[in-house]
Amino acid sequence: MADSKGFTPDPPIRSRDFRIGCIGAGMIMAECHLAAYKEAGFPVAAIASRTRANAGRVAERWGIPKVHDTPEALIADPEIEILDIAYPPDQQPDLIRLALREPHIKGILAQKPLSLTLGEAIAIRDEAKAAGKVLSVNQNMRYDQSMRVLNEILDRGEIGDPVFAQIDMHAIPHWQTFLEDYDRLTLANMSVHHLDVLRFLFGDPDEIYTTSRTDPRTAFKHTDGITVSTLRFPSGVLALSLEDVWHGPRDDRYDDDQHINWRVDGTEGVAKGTIGWPTGVASTLTYASTKTTGGKWVTPTWDSMWFPQAFIGVMEQLQHAVKSGDEPALTVADNVKTVALIEAGYRSMAENRPVRLSEIET
Repeated sequence: MADSKGFTPDPPIRSRDFRIGCIGAGMIMAECHLAAYKEAGFPVAAIASRTRANAGRVAERWGIPKVHDTPEALIADPEIEILDIAYPPDQQPDLIRLALREPHIKGILAQKPLSLTLGEAIAIRDEAKAAGKVLSVNQNMRYDQSMRVLNEILDRGEIGDPVFAQIDMHAIPHWQTFLEDYDRLTLANMSVHHLDVLRFLFGDPDEIYTTSRTDPRTAFKHTDGITVSTLRFPSGVLALSLEDVWHGPRDDRYDDDQHINWRVDGTEGVAKGTIGWPTGVASTLTYASTKTTGGKWVTPTWDSMWFPQAFIGVMEQLQHAVKSGDEPALTVADNVKTVALIEAGYRSMAENRPVRLSEIET
């Protein structure tokens, strides 16, 4: 719906026709996907997870009529038309490949990261194309309300040509236990939101330079705890993506101030705001333009939030793509470019230099 200033922080629902089968019963599925689908009226037909008991509890909470013993059994269920995966990334590719072979499955929503390696992401992209299936990737920060309105402001040229952009995160994520087995942490699992949304706003960068250090709080072995990436875009935009997952001590003696801020400076104005995820509130945006606001700060408002309402837009774009035959807004081909950007960031960390995206074959 549009706000009072003509922006559209949340997209309209054009399609809600296809039965969804959900794989995964963790926080992101139970608190975000299913809450969004209930609000939007998307039909969820079945759920499965690594344990039937967990899937059963989530099914009871959200009124899902069928619980399968295994993800494989759910994929084989002929009632399922759209497969929604929220599963560890090392196990996701095999599930996608099973679904690509099932004629009753018309669309697949994969979780990010699509895979842990660029090579496998490319292979999945190509296999989905060969199968004629609609495969989309859940880059849900593109549906954060402040990012959608910012994109509209940029498209209108209200702040002129973008000059500098930054996303500045000081927040403590809950690292899932399966990440302990991987050699990649923050860049692949947290920065992926920010790097992808920078691509959404400004296109594909020419180069990335990433540096990192370990996070004192994260006890398992890792390299990329706190990460800082700078990106250069063909338009001249210079962007900074900072993920400080330490953010100071966490105990009763410390007054917590977790936050994610963002800012875009342009030749005709500035837009800035916050991402509400760390504190469970709505994201915000305010902007001033010499072209359209007389240089005064204007603050559009909305009631919806990134978690869970952004997940409505993610599923809606897939539902609509399946119904209309159009490409989804979040294509797997586009997501491979985000995976390539992450790969370039890890190469930059390893070699301590800027890496041009032309060095990464896709």
